[in-house]
Amino acid sequence: MAAVLGRLKQNTEAEIVVPVFDRKLEISRAGGRLISKDKALLLVEGNYQLLDQQPWAALRPIYDLTVSLNVLLADLEKRLVQRWKDYGLDPIAARKRVLDNDLENAKLVESLSVVADFTLTE
Repeated sequence: MAAVLGRLKQNTEAEIVVPVFDRKLEISRAGGRLISKDKALLLVEGNYQLLDQQPWAALRPIYDLTVSLNVLLADLEKRLVQRWKDYGLDPIAARKRVLDNDLENAKLVESLSVVADFTLTE
């Protein structure tokens, strides 16, 4: 990931192939999208982007600006359950997935991430 982001930041290639996470299949597609040189702004999104652990910490020098979204855990839980229901899980399976995986990841990120340049709070 650092190599791809570094190439994007240098902006010397006409196009760069980047991975895209496919939520429906729960896999990362290595050649999921082409980013052309004429893009003025690139947004890198993800839960772990500010995690103060490798390999994530190595990415921070590449970013020009970081933003964190501060959402109440109860609101996050509701949204995540709805997301999984929207992907076809029944309400019980959706809630189990959120409690067993998603919220644990959110707590990890919250406790082990560096402070962003800006924090947006709902």
